[in-house]
Amino acid sequence: MSAASATALSPARAAERAPPPVYHPPVLTLGNVLLYVAIFVISVFFLFPIYLIFLIGFTDPKYTIFSGRPPLIPPSFTLSNLQQGLFGAGSPFLGSMYLSLEVAFFVGALALLIGIPTAYGLSRLGSRLAYGVTTVLFIVNMVPSITIAIPISVQFIDLGQAIGVNLYGSWITIGLAQELLALPVTIFLLVGAFQGLPRDLENQARVDGAGRFKAIYGNLVPLIVPALVAAFLLSWMLSWDESTFALILYNPATSATLPVNIFLSFTGRGSPTIGVAFSCIATIPVIVLTVFLQRFLKGEDLAAGVRG
Repeated sequence: MSAASATALSPARAAERAPPPVYHPPVLTLGNVLLYVAIFVISVFFLFPIYLIFLIGFTDPKYTIFSGRPPLIPPSFTLSNLQQGLFGAGSPFLGSMYLSLEVAFFVGALALLIGIPTAYGLSRLGSRLAYGVTTVLFIVNMVPSITIAIPISVQFIDLGQAIGVNLYGSWITIGLAQELLALPVTIFLLVGAFQGLPRDLENQARVDGAGRFKAIYGNLVPLIVPALVAAFLLSWMLSWDESTFALILYNPATSATLPVNIFLSFTGRGSPTIGVAFSCIATIPVIVLTVFLQRFLKGEDLAAGVRG
């Protein structure tokens, strides 16, 4: 064997003779320590109030609101507050949760129904004009909700008297009022999604004989499903958490939404511990819906908007 052939080893032989990689433990610097400490402090700052809510909702009241010095770690936990809210005589929380779910899905579906054609039309305008129109839509979100809720309530009362139907406090009335807040967000997200699609896709569909409706809903809309899911989820959560419109439109003769009943439980019309327990339960539908829809979500869909 020549010297050249002896020195020329195959990749497999070279890998066998290569020394094993040396593990270098991460160097703990002062900057890393400060970063970890900051993350811990910020996490405690945001998670501690959630822990207190859980503590009050699922602990005997004698250890929390009726105690002079409530312990941070109670001797025991209980589900009695939740059971009273679910199965107690005259408890409104179960009905209010159903009403909130009904209103939230209505708001999310209606936001997409109106938002898709509106966002498509704005995306075909110039970026500067589309930005101006979208900004005007957000004026409703800039104005305090109480300023808009009162005249809307009067209008719904007058409309109900005119047609002979009691609209005040109904799920559709609350949903239409909350749509004023959800629709601008939906349009803002979908405009960016439509602007990100090449116009050749729509032109090719029109050349192949598709009408405008089929070109939009058959060719373009399936390509922006992640943006649709993001818009629906944001609209749904906005309705689920909204309380100003729901409180102003609250009719004592009918059921109230869950945020309103939680608020009323702290104003002498119910049990605060039951209200706190249901404030913890209110996070469950949000978590379930987010986990179910997260496979459709992408980071860029939450940063859409008008693209120049």
